[in-house]
Amino acid sequence: MSKIEAEKGYYIDHACGETFICKVCGREVVPEGAGSDHRNHCPNCLSSIHVDEKPGDRASDCEGVMDPIGVWVKNNGEWCLIHRCRRCGKLSSNRIAADDNPALLMSIAMRPIANPPFPIARMKEITEALLK
Repeated sequence: MSKIEAEKGYYIDHACGETFICKVCGREVVPEGAGSDHRNHCPNCLSSIHVDEKPGDRASDCEGVMDPIGVWVKNNGEWCLIHRCRRCGKLSSNRIAADDNPALLMSIAMRPIANPPFPIARMKEITEALLK
């Protein structure tokens, strides 16, 4: 990384062509295949590192692991990951990349259905009570 690239805020307006080793799964992460100029998480385990306060600013000194905890879908149909920092708890939203692990993305998306906040056995009873 050049001195200019190391400056805070550089990646707000510039592509990030860095290769890095994922701190969670240990795989090498390359920019090619992301479908974007801004790779910010591992396509294998979907984890990231807390380096930004705003996308690309590199203003955070936290450097905690950002775990993928959910997904959401923009109005245009684009999926985004929701990350939470293990160290400070900050939440962030990041676009998925073209080469992200599809099975893991679906697993994260299905968590609320697989583990609802109420007993599945009472779903019929709860639904009927809402319809009254």
